[in-house]
Amino acid sequence: MTGTLSVPQIREQRGIRMVTMKEVAEAAGVSIATVSRVLNGKDRGRIKPEIAREIKRIAKDLGYRPNLVARNLKTRSSRILGFISDEIATTPFAGRIMLGAQDAARELGYILLTVNTGNDPDLERRQIGIVRQYGADGFLYAMMYHRKVDIPEQLDDLPVVLVDAEDRAGARPSICPDEYGIGYTATRRLLDAGCRRIAYFGADVPIVAQSERLAGYRAALDESPIGYDDRLVLAIDEHDVYGDVPRLFDECRPDGVFCFNDVRAHLAYREADRLGLTVGRDLSVVGVDNQPFIAGILSPALTSVELPHYEMGYWSVRKLISLIERTGDSALPEPSIAEGGPSLLADLNLMLPAGIHAPLPSLTQDRAQVSCVLVEKDSVAPASQG
Repeated sequence: MTGTLSVPQIREQRGIRMVTMKEVAEAAGVSIATVSRVLNGKDRGRIKPEIAREIKRIAKDLGYRPNLVARNLKTRSSRILGFISDEIATTPFAGRIMLGAQDAARELGYILLTVNTGNDPDLERRQIGIVRQYGADGFLYAMMYHRKVDIPEQLDDLPVVLVDAEDRAGARPSICPDEYGIGYTATRRLLDAGCRRIAYFGADVPIVAQSERLAGYRAALDESPIGYDDRLVLAIDEHDVYGDVPRLFDECRPDGVFCFNDVRAHLAYREADRLGLTVGRDLSVVGVDNQPFIAGILSPALTSVELPHYEMGYWSVRKLISLIERTGDSALPEPSIAEGGPSLLADLNLMLPAGIHAPLPSLTQDRAQVSCVLVEKDSVAPASQG
């Protein structure tokens, strides 16, 4: 393609002015309408891929940026997203939800206004009101632990996506970890290591994460020759010091423990020390969260299932924007993470962020789940060869 003006000529003429679509069109030798379709993600099936790639290359070389003020006036959009969390903003490892959300928002020209409510309903009500005053186009509603929640009435008239939570009414889209898969994968790993008395140190609160991880644990055992034994299941407080854990070890002496989270895994390590057992040889332990300040500090280092916090934050923003812009997948191409393909701004040389480890669900899903990765360290015996 040849244009009326070259890229260097346009750069020289414009000085410090913002580059316009007209100038991109002139450099590319195409119409303004063609440039608009490409840069707004509406070119699929209408414009040849090689032409679209060249337009995007020229736009990048020229330093083209969309005129957000003009776009906002036209669409009556603030391009602001509210991010309401109970305590994620003050939690280091779950803060990756916010990081993923911020990255996705930035790539699509939105910004996040984040508030942490500390589980205070009155504070939440006030904070939502403040964010709404800024004209937020939609909200992310994020929880620290996967559970069912009621959406605040203040959000009834706006698009909302739940993160690590489910709408009790079933009306709003959500994204959560595959909790059942967590329990199944962790227990399967312990079975593969040759464990035959596998305990579960569960949570003592009625949340989805607890019930689904227990279900996955039980399913893996039911498929195995050893079966499920409810005597090996404990619902314990993570700060339990002199509770049922010593009794279980004295009476049943498990050789493997799947723990609801890394904090509870510390209890298994403590019992191994009390009984003179070696973790990773006499006792295999798997946690959940892969928290660096726990899993990496315990000795030996804890094998743990890593929760897809970054992925959930990243997907939730893409989903929310697709609802706001009513585009579905048409303007937000699916990133092919598993194959290392392009991101949602494909061909704009914006590769998927390094924080993404698991495949993202399709944006067409309303009850999305993300698979979780088992991070192998030293707390589980090697898999049996037989």
